[in-house]
Amino acid sequence: MSTARARTTAHKAASFGDLLRDWRQRRRLSQLALASEAEISTRHLSFMETGRAMPSRTMVLRLAEQLEVPLRERNELLVAAGHAPEFVERRLDDPALGPARRAVDLVLKAHEPFPAIALDRHWTIIATNEAVAPLLEGVAPHLLAGAINVMRLSLHPEGLAPRILNLAEVRAHLLDRLRRQIDMSADPVLIDLMAEVKSWPAPIHIATAALAHDPYGGLVVPVKLASPAGPLTLFSTTTVFGSPLDITLAELAIETFFPGDEATARAFRGQRP
Repeated sequence: MSTARARTTAHKAASFGDLLRDWRQRRRLSQLALASEAEISTRHLSFMETGRAMPSRTMVLRLAEQLEVPLRERNELLVAAGHAPEFVERRLDDPALGPARRAVDLVLKAHEPFPAIALDRHWTIIATNEAVAPLLEGVAPHLLAGAINVMRLSLHPEGLAPRILNLAEVRAHLLDRLRRQIDMSADPVLIDLMAEVKSWPAPIHIATAALAHDPYGGLVVPVKLASPAGPLTLFSTTTVFGSPLDITLAELAIETFFPGDEATARAFRGQRP
């Protein structure tokens, strides 16, 4: 059994009390603090954590909301407490998600000529617009086969990493995002992905005059990418669906990239610098 599957199985086999305590500690809350936010007694919360009391469906959802537990893991809490799952999970091509898929495609297309991607919570690419393909030239075929993972694509030594001029900064930024995801979800797949990325050679931080100049004032970490058209500077924004009740939509994000300077904008518009 793989490490990820073993961890997932162990996590799902845990009792409701164990899961609740794990999420509370992960959020760095005392029993008193969580009980106060959930408007219940500390004694009742303690009884639930020790298995002396089993919560109602409403109570599970209330505690999960206060703990900001992701929808997928809220289902696990419900099942552990003896209740049916609350949140459905559909494939993005399911007819019921047709309006959402059309919205995703519309955002990706409308962002051209600049790159945009849709990805799931494991950083797997779901869809891209046409501006992405030219950026992937030179990437090792094995990184483009099957499900394409953005972390591997960006940071693997045979991916985009050799062309990222500020690789140390980009790597640190992406690992920080991944670490925050792990803190929020405790997802074993992300934990394994973190270990995999950290096993690759870490770049040496090189602060040249050109790279040291930061027009963004430290507010964003741009990607400086070498290309046949010259250095490209891109920064990104992330869009998520508001208040989704479907697991697939809750875990879907759209990453849109914008030119960080006029030379980059002209390059993507097909103009010569």
